Amino acid sequence: MRSAIHDVFGDPTTVLRLADMPLPEPAAGSVRIRTILSPIHNHDLWTVRGAYGYKPVLPAIGGSEAVGIVDAVGAGVDVTLVGKRVVAAGVHGTWAEQFIAPAASLVPVPDVITDEAAAQLIAMPFSAIALLEFLDVGRGDWIIQNAANGAVGKTLAMLAHSRGVHAVNLVRRDAGVDELAAFGIENAVSTASPDWKAKVRAIIGDAPIRAAVDSVGGVASNDLADLLGENGLLVSFGTAAGKPMQIASGAVIFKQLTIKGFWGSKISAAMSADERRRLIEELIARVASGDVKLPVEAAYDITEIAQAVKSSLTPGKAGKVLLKP
Repeated sequence: MRSAIHDVFGDPTTVLRLADMPLPEPAAGSVRIRTILSPIHNHDLWTVRGAYGYKPVLPAIGGSEAVGIVDAVGAGVDVTLVGKRVVAAGVHGTWAEQFIAPAASLVPVPDVITDEAAAQLIAMPFSAIALLEFLDVGRGDWIIQNAANGAVGKTLAMLAHSRGVHAVNLVRRDAGVDELAAFGIENAVSTASPDWKAKVRAIIGDAPIRAAVDSVGGVASNDLADLLGENGLLVSFGTAAGKPMQIASGAVIFKQLTIKGFWGSKISAAMSADERRRLIEELIARVASGDVKLPVEAAYDITEIAQAVKSSLTPGKAGKVLLKP
């Protein structure tokens, strides 16, 4: 089967290549899925670089999420799954014509959701909705996030709005404000402006910011700590700056801030089946209703893997880059 693989860890634009790999057979409790579309996530690229929390055995097929059709089942799996359109995430090797997934992890996709939206339905959106739960905020509360024009950032903003939670959405470029406006996302502030903190305070008025999501790190962490209210929660979600969090002790001490890390894989693994099902059902409903939009920048044939990766790494994308096997 056609697959996008890497034999070494390194720059995804150079180490990924097309190869013909053996067709996998599902073991007990698993299914084989014929891939329709698979997204390129940032964590997929960090995995190819060898710098993520999970390191595959080489040579490895890239990708961790896809929408597809079940075409074979292992022992103990309901055979009526064959022919069903499903989404699988948190798996390995989806940048291929077929891949293996645990039957228990599959999410059936209603017809109202397109293949393009379904391909990216779980990993980033589920991280976003699980993150919103993690923040422990309710209707009328204020949160703030940086990197708001990223995949998780946009989804978090849309989910927060649908739940009546107010969000301040920070972007690094003035153009990012317009990018968010195209999704109907309000309260966007560009940190390129020297008075951006004053703009944030003008938006929130006297209301405290209860929680902050930091996807950047470095000095950006301190900016969020500075804006948080008393007993606020600062959540480290990512480190786009590639630098350690830099936070003044005064903000932590005098505001009695709490700082936590969030890794979706750990949170999801600790989640009960009922809780996971509830959140996925909410996600599907929000996407189906249009409350949450999952746009696509472009879809590339798997033979164009290098070009697809370059497109995925380009700032200011309108949406996810997808692969067609």
